[in-house]
Amino acid sequence: MSREVEELARLVAATSHDDIPEGVRSHAKLVLLDTLGVILAGAERPEVRALRERLAPGAGMGATVWARGWPQHDARTAALLNGIAGRAIELCEGLRLVSGQAAVQVLPGILALAQTRASDGRSFLSALILGYEVAGRLCSVFTPRPLAHQNGQASLLAAAAAGARLCGIDSDGIARTMRVATTLLLTPSYTNVVAGATALNVAGGMSGFVGALAPELTLAGFEAQDGAIEEALGQMVGAGFDSSRLLDGLGSPWQITRNYFRLYACCNPIHPALDCLHAALRELEPAPEAIERIEVATYRFASVMRNPDPPNFFASKYSLPHAAAVLAVRGRLDHAAMDDSALQDPIIAALRTRVQVSEDPAMSALAPRLRPARVTVTLKDGRQATHACESHRGDFNDPFAPEELHAKFRALAGLVLDDAGVAYAESLCADIDQVPDMRDAIAQLGRHARGC
Repeated sequence: MSREVEELARLVAATSHDDIPEGVRSHAKLVLLDTLGVILAGAERPEVRALRERLAPGAGMGATVWARGWPQHDARTAALLNGIAGRAIELCEGLRLVSGQAAVQVLPGILALAQTRASDGRSFLSALILGYEVAGRLCSVFTPRPLAHQNGQASLLAAAAAGARLCGIDSDGIARTMRVATTLLLTPSYTNVVAGATALNVAGGMSGFVGALAPELTLAGFEAQDGAIEEALGQMVGAGFDSSRLLDGLGSPWQITRNYFRLYACCNPIHPALDCLHAALRELEPAPEAIERIEVATYRFASVMRNPDPPNFFASKYSLPHAAAVLAVRGRLDHAAMDDSALQDPIIAALRTRVQVSEDPAMSALAPRLRPARVTVTLKDGRQATHACESHRGDFNDPFAPEELHAKFRALAGLVLDDAGVAYAESLCADIDQVPDMRDAIAQLGRHARGC
């Protein structure tokens, strides 16, 4: 195992809550709030509800599935179900400069462990921040294979490290836990998204499962080969792993502060184009039937998301023509607007066919540092509006205000919690480092779950 991986494990084991700057802890509380809201709303998806019901007969006790009725399971199954829910509606936050959705893969495992172990909130928040640090650093030196989606890959190892930290395992044990977890890495494909294959979300949920399982494997005495991380990420699931850069810039900035949030309920790479479209629509104020065409130029990764006829709800999250049509017809792109009914709306379906998406090679050359887009809306009466941007709202240059993220949380969490529960959850996240017992805090929140 490389010296850099060992040093990263030592960082996870030795960093105290007080070593983490206050600004980083405050930002992490927003990440926590945002991710919990997405998990709660995702728990309402039909396939997630059905899986929860199918697993119910074997339910254990100890960890909460964040869903209606506040069901209890063993830590691993709860983490799996919460992780799948967090991936189900394409609204989770993620790493800005590399591909990865760290919080939704790290949080479910440590959330379940913190509850079953009755951990305090300081320990829980520190584990989230340090797990996120591992995720960001592994993703930054890891070269995924061309079709590989990041679910269940580098961030799965970070979830294992965070779980080991919360279990009080020392630095050698944290390194071993990550190496043990390499045997559990997954190979999900980006092809899943255009096919509407919700199996992709199970890969994200497995990171939470492994986050709760891998520490137990280490404590039980399971061993792993030296160099397992380098081999797995560099030769097996990945095409390269450069550990020499793993510790670059350690502590400045912290990885969790380099994330993006999203308010549009669709894949993040298409958000810049949607921002441009929003500006053009504000300028022209057209009725949907007055739009002749919408022309989008953007960078390569976003430009491939051009299917005008997505087969289901999940695939619609990766269709720029669909998202553009929803914005033009409904005027917004939140979770409620991008629902199942949008796929069946004949006005939206007709407009999707009038959205043209192409790659601009000059824009592709700027990604991922920038994520440019340009949109021209042409009306049937000949009027036009063109707007361009270098990146989307919520990026480094124009971050969302905390109030916007709280509004998003209230809308999502309110699907599962009553009004008092939503308010309690907001205060819980804001003061998480003052919580003496996560088991008790989660139980109190459960009194406000709909269906109880």
